[in-house]
Amino acid sequence: MFSRRQILAGVGTGLIAAPAILRAQQLFTAFPFRLGIASGDPSHDGFVIWTRLCPDPVEEHGGMPMGPVEVDWFVYEDEAMRRIAQKGSATAWPELGHSVHVELAGLQPDRPYWYRFAIGRDKTQLGRGHTLPAPGAPLDRLRFGVAGCQNYEDGLFTAYAHLAREDIAFVWHFGDYIYEDRPRQVNYERDGSPRAHVRDHVGTDCYTIGDYRRRYAQYKMDPDLQAAHLAAPWFTTFDDHEVADNWSANATPYQHDPALFAFRRAAAMQAYYEHMPLRKASMPSGGAMQLYRRSRIGDLMTAHFLDTRQYRSVQPCKGGFEPPCPTVADPKQTVLGSAQEQWLDRGLRDGGSRWNLVAQQVMMMPLDRQSLPGGGEIRNLDSWGGYDAARERMAASFAGRGDVIVMTGDEHQNFAGELRRQGGKGEVAAPEFVVTSITSGGDGWVKPEVQAQLRAHNPALQYLSDKRGYAVCEVTRDLWQTRFRGVDQVTAPGGSIATLATASVERGKPAINLS
Repeated sequence: MFSRRQILAGVGTGLIAAPAILRAQQLFTAFPFRLGIASGDPSHDGFVIWTRLCPDPVEEHGGMPMGPVEVDWFVYEDEAMRRIAQKGSATAWPELGHSVHVELAGLQPDRPYWYRFAIGRDKTQLGRGHTLPAPGAPLDRLRFGVAGCQNYEDGLFTAYAHLAREDIAFVWHFGDYIYEDRPRQVNYERDGSPRAHVRDHVGTDCYTIGDYRRRYAQYKMDPDLQAAHLAAPWFTTFDDHEVADNWSANATPYQHDPALFAFRRAAAMQAYYEHMPLRKASMPSGGAMQLYRRSRIGDLMTAHFLDTRQYRSVQPCKGGFEPPCPTVADPKQTVLGSAQEQWLDRGLRDGGSRWNLVAQQVMMMPLDRQSLPGGGEIRNLDSWGGYDAARERMAASFAGRGDVIVMTGDEHQNFAGELRRQGGKGEVAAPEFVVTSITSGGDGWVKPEVQAQLRAHNPALQYLSDKRGYAVCEVTRDLWQTRFRGVDQVTAPGGSIATLATASVERGKPAINLS
């Protein structure tokens, strides 16, 4: 953005090195809001509005001078921007990649608001936020979206363009917002079959804060992703690829030294916070961040957003798709950690809502992945399938309630099935809906014979499909409906959307009805 001579001149005049907040329009030689805007973490009286100043997305610091920059923000009661609800200014600090997180409060419950940012003559598009109904307020209906797993190299974010047109109160993103690995050029599926390569990652594997910032910038410049952020507020949680594939607590399969992994984890979490519409309560500290949280939406639903990575025991056995070893039965193995388990249990016992959404990242219900006749059991040990005792504790806390819905991502396929106690052999504790990917997996790779074998080996599994897309959940006082929405292609433009199936659950009855 600046030549060496300009930088030295700026230092001499105090324009760049000075601690004073910078407002000069001439700071930017390109549009500073290239990564778009977003809203998130809605409550009954507000939400977060986010942006990041980034005129040069491939540069480590986004093409920004190393100083704080003042950004104006506006919130409107109407889309025509005639009535200002609130306005102010916020500081984009270089320590946070010049990102801005404004926590709005004092707004009216259960209504839309519109917002934008500005610096001088540069103004963002108009985004739409939405407050939630007040906790305990009577509420008869709620619609929200579920999405995640968006590998940039595997396809176009067409599904987000369709999601942006859905009439929903919010989106829950279950993780894998970015993929951290280097450009692959040639992709392969789990079964060894080739996968279409659509577009390249910039840079190499992500290790430093600059690596992760560039990767987020590349993803956030996608117009379909920006459209989905403009349309509704998001609740976000990470899974593994925001840090490193299959990481757990203090290690990955590729770096077992906790001291070394701590550097990468800290960089990844800072970059995640810098690019998500999160509250200050989730700001990283000491290489960790508070991501599990709860939202009570009227008297209809309480959403418990879980974190299945930061507190997890290292995966048992080799941690992949393989036969279980004795470690999977170790009662000390945990996915959530004891504090988060107790927090969830208390939240479920508190009551006050017709439904409880347990929103988490990896499949909870037991699933035998064996696709060959006559073979032994195969599990995904990076899911709850590697943690039998922890899963049984969860199932025990859900059993007999009839108001718990488990929502999951990670699998790059749609699944609807039953979480059963005693390793899948006991009573049904809750239904589980696993939502497919936005792009990960490309146009589809699961062969029909593999799907048939999965159904044959897993009587609790009632539906599966291999399409990219998202889900829309419609919740009423006595009925929960999850619509699996799929696009017909992501490796070429123009993918059309369709409802693949609708899974319904009556309150008090954990059985799934498909249509």
